[in-house]
Amino acid sequence: MPDLTTVEATLGAEMDAAAVFLHGAGVTDPRREAVRLWAAVAGVRPGDAWLRRDRAADPGTTERFRTAVRRRADGVPAAYAAGTAAFRTLELAIDRRALIPRPETEGLVDLVLAWCRGRGAGSGAGGIAADVGTGSGCIALSLAVEGAFACVIATDLSAAAATLARENVARVAPSVPVDVRVGDLLTPLGGERCRVVVANPPYLTEDEWTALAPSVRDCEPKIALASGTDGLEATRKLLAGARAVLEPGGLLALEIDERRADAVGELAGAAGWQVSIHRDVFGRPRYALAV
Repeated sequence: MPDLTTVEATLGAEMDAAAVFLHGAGVTDPRREAVRLWAAVAGVRPGDAWLRRDRAADPGTTERFRTAVRRRADGVPAAYAAGTAAFRTLELAIDRRALIPRPETEGLVDLVLAWCRGRGAGSGAGGIAADVGTGSGCIALSLAVEGAFACVIATDLSAAAATLARENVARVAPSVPVDVRVGDLLTPLGGERCRVVVANPPYLTEDEWTALAPSVRDCEPKIALASGTDGLEATRKLLAGARAVLEPGGLLALEIDERRADAVGELAGAAGWQVSIHRDVFGRPRYALAV
């Protein structure tokens, strides 16, 4: 990366140099990426980073920014390069231990909170919410911050991902307890009775995972993306087992692959669930709510 040796280098000069460096590495829309990387490492909004471009660049932030830019130029996804990811109202730590939170998953949280309100129970009104396959903890923490649950339990098969989720619990410090447990899918919930069970399970086939862009396939954990030859192994297990850990009338809310929405509906019906499929902001069938 071009070296800015002037003591009074501005934020704008740093971002300009980063854009040149990223362009040389073949990064698409390098100026926008530079602004977003600065915003991420500085803990500000991209618009604020741009408006402050004439200010002197803080040395500590500059060092972190240059490290992030070099990592991004090496092909590391932007969130991993910066070490943070935004999700709903939260700013979370993120690295290769967990899947990068996607905007589509924010819609799953919306549906869960709306379901709770529709039952005349606030956004949880006590009760337990469980986030199965929590990864970074983004769903669990959003439910803890925005809902009205008595507690939230987050589970993950990966001990490394669970550690990251605990780090984010400490980072967010929600007023509602968030208990992170290690284990396969619903197993850590044995003995619990939850008002809602929420999951963004892996839902790609092995072939689809192989065909992913290298920035996803080679950086993000396969365990969070692929689920057997038909992409439905984890979903099948959740549909088969969730009723045992739900209160009567409780909700199972799943993010699904749009290509398998019909298959999920059929599996849910065969397992005795009443299921509704909901679309994401792009109009794609993305969520299954089962009661």
